[in-house]
Amino acid sequence: MTDTLLETAVANWGPRFTANGVDASDYQRITASLTEWSGWCAAWSEGARDYLALADAALARGQNRSAGEHLARAATYFHFGKFLFVHAPDEARAACDAATAALTRALNFFEPPATRLTIPFDGAHLAGVLRTPTGRGPFPTVWLIPGLDSTKEELREVERSFLDRGMATFACDGPGQGEVEWHLPIQPDWSSVGEAVLRALRASDDVDDDRIGVWGVSMGGYYATRVAAAGLPIRATVALSGPYDFGASFANLNPLTQRAFQVRSHTSSLEEAALRARDFTVEGLAADIREPILIIMGAKDRLFPASDGQRLANETSSQAELITLANGNHGCANVINHHRPYAADWMASQLSTPIE
Repeated sequence: MTDTLLETAVANWGPRFTANGVDASDYQRITASLTEWSGWCAAWSEGARDYLALADAALARGQNRSAGEHLARAATYFHFGKFLFVHAPDEARAACDAATAALTRALNFFEPPATRLTIPFDGAHLAGVLRTPTGRGPFPTVWLIPGLDSTKEELREVERSFLDRGMATFACDGPGQGEVEWHLPIQPDWSSVGEAVLRALRASDDVDDDRIGVWGVSMGGYYATRVAAAGLPIRATVALSGPYDFGASFANLNPLTQRAFQVRSHTSSLEEAALRARDFTVEGLAADIREPILIIMGAKDRLFPASDGQRLANETSSQAELITLANGNHGCANVINHHRPYAADWMASQLSTPIE
């Protein structure tokens, strides 16, 4: 393997893929077949189509639950085909549309149930999936925010942690993410995003207005922190591997991530993107966080230093708990059992949800 971009992708993202719905054998098989980055999206899209075929076969047998699982996995594979494939927008857009279509089909067969919601925002629509646990609502609800290159299609396993503990989940693409990236650029201030999402959630009979939390990963951790600092009716926040100051880390990011930020921030060059990245900071804002926040960082994170978590914890005006996992990589995807159950239990406690 001599392609630097391909080497970067394979070396960095294996744990993340397998922690979020990609079969480990599929990961090895698909990546082993590649010799250059230009073939990445096509290879993962082909893998996704294998699961679409499995879903169709399951439906023909009347096995709806299996069909939903296959469709959800297909959506995840299409997503991972385009997640950093920003140099070929037409190919990436086709994979994004295919991911959306597969997940939308899958929702009909999810257990617990799932509903697609679209929220008008800034001339476009934010797109998300609301899932509710078994039983009767309204339910305490956790808004799940993906990161720079993640989307709602990547969050099935995260949803499971909260659903199993009696909480509803809302995984939503925001500006510059997933379906919405084709219409709106990434933005540093998420107060208006938070207002729109919370308005929609609080209008749902399934959501307990007074018990809403927010969880975010990577840049989503930053966005969750900005929502928490905006004085919105959020009871608790989990920030997983989020940057304190994205601009300070920009020069050290791998070229795939830098380029993705450039494209999704609608900047014209890496130099302009580096300047724009400076706007993504919680400096001077962390003190506005009044509700409990759980901050989770990986000591071996190569994107955002673990010290970012300590700085955030020191500056909040709330009850802040910091967990730094010694072997954790970015997103702590290689140690999910050391933080996902704990974060879900922590959120359940903050939202006054009985934990069995």
